[in-house]
Amino acid sequence: MSDTVLSVRDLSVAFETRRGTLTAIDGVSFDIAKGEILGVVGESGAGKSVTGAAVIGLIDPPGRIAGGTITLRGERIDDLPPERMRRVRGRRIGMIFQDPLTSLDPLYRVGDQIVETIRTHTDLSQKAARARAIALLAEVGIPAPERRIDGYPHEFSGGMRQRVVIALALAAEPELIIADEPTTALDVSVQAQIITLLKRLCRDHGTAVMLVTHDMGVIAEAADRVAVMYSGRIAEIGPVADVVREPRHPYAAGLMGAIPTLTQSPGRLAQIPGSMPRLTAIPAGCAFHPRCPKVFSRCRVERPEPIPVGPSRVACHLFDAQENAA
Repeated sequence: MSDTVLSVRDLSVAFETRRGTLTAIDGVSFDIAKGEILGVVGESGAGKSVTGAAVIGLIDPPGRIAGGTITLRGERIDDLPPERMRRVRGRRIGMIFQDPLTSLDPLYRVGDQIVETIRTHTDLSQKAARARAIALLAEVGIPAPERRIDGYPHEFSGGMRQRVVIALALAAEPELIIADEPTTALDVSVQAQIITLLKRLCRDHGTAVMLVTHDMGVIAEAADRVAVMYSGRIAEIGPVADVVREPRHPYAAGLMGAIPTLTQSPGRLAQIPGSMPRLTAIPAGCAFHPRCPKVFSRCRVERPEPIPVGPSRVACHLFDAQENAA
């Protein structure tokens, strides 16, 4: 049996607007294996969160999945009826959102919310579901879970609320968790704790994780592989150590060059000129070419397809040209 939990092939997501059809995700493909954390990184507007929303079936009109397939353990899920997809969410795919205050109902005790999720997706009794909820709170590091289970969200700190959200995502023992910016609203020390927790839970439960973030530091610390997105496409995907230490795509190199290190001498950090293009103004050819320091004529007219470069896959004509020359 394959270890692949999630397989996305040629995924496209479009939004119908008064200006016409806008393509937010365009031909994205990747796999996530059992117990693996795939980091998805890029600037705001790159398409990271929309990709995660498509996987979990949360693209609402006027948005739609315009093409491609999404399979979970070999079962296609992108074309499921809404009611069947609702049963997949929570039971087989868990979700961790950026702000735990938007994920937790302030009017209900956290334990009631976890118990309801458990009972919705399992056959456990009320008593057994409560016992499992306490065990989950203990597993994610909530002190005195027997007492805190009856607390309301506002009685928890930001880091503790995020731990509750992680417990909620794990409630039905899903095969896949989509974590959308799970550390952005937290301070640095709590970020480190949440990253360590995610890694441990992924290892202990064998859960596949899609970790969406704009922070390359989080990716370097938490992920096994990383997909760098730009304008709705994957620019580079590969093992995190290779992409962090030796990024091939000029955009990935620009992201890494903008991160200060403890070893480099003081000076100006690398800067990527310009900004992510709007969906109404994505340029022809390679979408990154107006900002790329290595642009040449082919980049302006022909969109590059991902090709193998070492252990990674890179969508860049620089490497396609090298292969043709060889």
